[in-house]
Amino acid sequence: MTTATIGTPAARAGVSADFLFLALSLSATAILIALVLLDGQPASAALILGGFGLGIAFLKAEFSYTASWRRFLTRGEAGGLLGGLIVVAVSAVVVVPVAALSPKFGGAIAPLGPSLIVGAFTFGIGMQLANGCGSGTLYTVGGGSGRMLVTLAFFVAGSVFGSLSLPAFLALGGIDPVLASDYLGPWGGLAATLASIALAAVLIVAFAKRRGANYVPTRNYIIGGLAIGLLCVAVFIAGGHPWSVTFGYTVWGAKIAQALGFDFSHAAFWQWEGPKHALESSVLSDTSSLTDFGMLFGAMAAAAAAKPFAAGAWPPAKSLLAAAIGGLLMGWGARLGFGCNIGAFVGGVASGSLHGWVWFAAALSGCLIGIRLRPLFGLSKD
Repeated sequence: MTTATIGTPAARAGVSADFLFLALSLSATAILIALVLLDGQPASAALILGGFGLGIAFLKAEFSYTASWRRFLTRGEAGGLLGGLIVVAVSAVVVVPVAALSPKFGGAIAPLGPSLIVGAFTFGIGMQLANGCGSGTLYTVGGGSGRMLVTLAFFVAGSVFGSLSLPAFLALGGIDPVLASDYLGPWGGLAATLASIALAAVLIVAFAKRRGANYVPTRNYIIGGLAIGLLCVAVFIAGGHPWSVTFGYTVWGAKIAQALGFDFSHAAFWQWEGPKHALESSVLSDTSSLTDFGMLFGAMAAAAAAKPFAAGAWPPAKSLLAAAIGGLLMGWGARLGFGCNIGAFVGGVASGSLHGWVWFAAALSGCLIGIRLRPLFGLSKD
């Protein structure tokens, strides 16, 4: 990955681990856990640890939704895409029935309408320009990528703009959420959800075979998919709802804007109960932020334990411009589309919500546009 310069390779030659950043990441995680435990929030500590594990799993498995979707669209290679479906299937086995049977838990559900389609399509363009998605941005920043630090900053800003745009898009109308368990019950809903995942896998493999491309997931994608899926289940149990990444970005951006004097009292989104509470409360009370922090420090620990941290050079200006534009588009699109590839696609499908598949189709279409735009910024279509 492209990373920011921290020190010269010559000065750090022969060093197999970066103990400074390893210690910083572990210390920061320990401090966060101590703070939430002192506040009597053991579930919050579990969310931080779950995020920490996700950061390690994504980094070590090199689990990339962005690259795997691009390889599928340009070459027909389907292994990475199928690895992503493993995450969804593992999550669904727990999320669908538990969310339907227990009032303490909820799924990731959203209405079907212009907001979802426009948001997901825009997100797809952005993820290919940024070369990262919601989770990918976070773990690569944790892994030492200076380019993705630019993406994250603009992702956060774009999320705030998206929060201001969402009410107007929702006013355009749509269809109420369609949840499998509402029609088929908890176990029938689970069966239908797993069948939809299996059908998607069959269609993806058929497309790959037609292109003469590989469709077998690598060992990394299989093991990584299983590990990430199990960690998604752990986060769901600890937080009461499926793992979400980008709402935390929105809260961070709004808090920064508020500190700079921006008034959200007349912004409809920030008067809704959930966002209003998140804006008024500590970020350590926001489940999305807790897993985000954990993922960031988990990836940092994994990267620092293996090699000198962030020892590469900054990329060219055009690449940084693509990172910024991609971040803005993803942030804006994530709020309109009710999340990213994690919160909307993985969480949505794993909840048995039809909007997850609609999001996937729209985002994949957006990726086609993003791939065509990549050469304008000196980025390869592959």
